[in-house]
Amino acid sequence: VQLQASGGGLVQPGGSLRLSCAASGDIFSITIMGWYRQAPGKQREPVALISSSSGGSINYADSVKGRFSISRDNAKNTMYLQMNSLKPEDTAVYYCTAFTIGGRSWGQGTQVTVSS
Repeated sequence: VQLQASGGGLVQPGGSLRLSCAASGDIFSITIMGWYRQAPGKQREPVALISSSSGGSINYADSVKGRFSISRDNAKNTMYLQMNSLKPEDTAVYYCTAFTIGGRSWGQGTQVTVSS
């Protein structure tokens, strides 16, 4: 599975961004997709996860609950992360990931910077 992330950028506090992650390859092997982030000097941490099953169970990190929303468009093989009410502490490189039957894939990171 190959993943291509996009949509990062510079935004002011309180603003919004939408990240996209397009999947290709053996997409039918994907069980869970999600977003992680890594801030400078910190470990990579999970942000949001969504299962591929019908109904798609979703989990969010406590730090983003109520502000971020993960979704997927199966027809486009694309996952999204809508980020609202962004805070400076959301600044990080965001990575999309896919868990598959055979292992795990990562997309390249996309930088999100929240600053005035």
